[in-house]
Amino acid sequence: MHLFSNVAVRRLAFLCLAVLASPAVAMAGDARVHQQLQCGPASLDVVVEGSGPTIVLLPSLGRDSLDYDPIAEGLVARGYQVLRPQPRGLGASRGPMDGITLADLADDVGCAIAQAGKAPAIVVGHAYGNWVARMLAARHPQAVRGVVVAAAAAKTYPKALSASIIRIADPKTSREDRLTELQATFFAPGNDAAVWLEGWHPEVRTSQRNASDATPKALWWSAGGKVPLLDLQAASDPFMPADRRQELREELGPRVSVVTIPGASHALLPEQPQQVVAAIADWAATLP
Repeated sequence: MHLFSNVAVRRLAFLCLAVLASPAVAMAGDARVHQQLQCGPASLDVVVEGSGPTIVLLPSLGRDSLDYDPIAEGLVARGYQVLRPQPRGLGASRGPMDGITLADLADDVGCAIAQAGKAPAIVVGHAYGNWVARMLAARHPQAVRGVVVAAAAAKTYPKALSASIIRIADPKTSREDRLTELQATFFAPGNDAAVWLEGWHPEVRTSQRNASDATPKALWWSAGGKVPLLDLQAASDPFMPADRRQELREELGPRVSVVTIPGASHALLPEQPQQVVAAIADWAATLP
């Protein structure tokens, strides 16, 4: 599939959805609801809760957006509307899984903002999710107020870490071995890695990995060249060695803010949810 075949058609469809979307979202106060949205060839299950400016939460590779439960609750308490579009193949989200790129996944998120949120939105991407967030900012800058890259990997890291993720997600790997791999790869010492034994979806991981492989990094790496970024790092993350922590700021300049969360590794969200909420909300409060 050519990366930008039918680009004009896709963008026109995106804009039409934004125009036709109802300005009112059916909500019961701040209660969590699921909305099923038609977004081009995809039908997206979007978890919506809260009111106020919109923050979108995108999960890691092959994982469910419900990983963000404590983060969503904390941000709603801080006065935000939180959207969690379930990736294709998870929850009730359906759509083509083969022959897609990061552009398709980013357009899904843009459609969710147009139909269920308020643009421009802050978009938080955990690990793999930050690639989708930055692709969205590059393709639809009018929809994005700022991007949070949470537990993003350095440009280069040991290949053994990627192999570990594959073993963790493989249902054939024993529970004991999965737990050992999780602790070493995703969780800081003293944190309970067992909370992530479940929730791995190999077929979604494969689709997402293929989508990123089909997308030149130059199209999303700079996140559109203008949007503010928060590089939210975990102090014990093996994907982000200490000598690489200023890598993104050195490359993209002062629009990148760096915050390091102690007592956390690559999983980050279940490890230090209160600190994650505070870092996102405090940074968001500084944006124009």
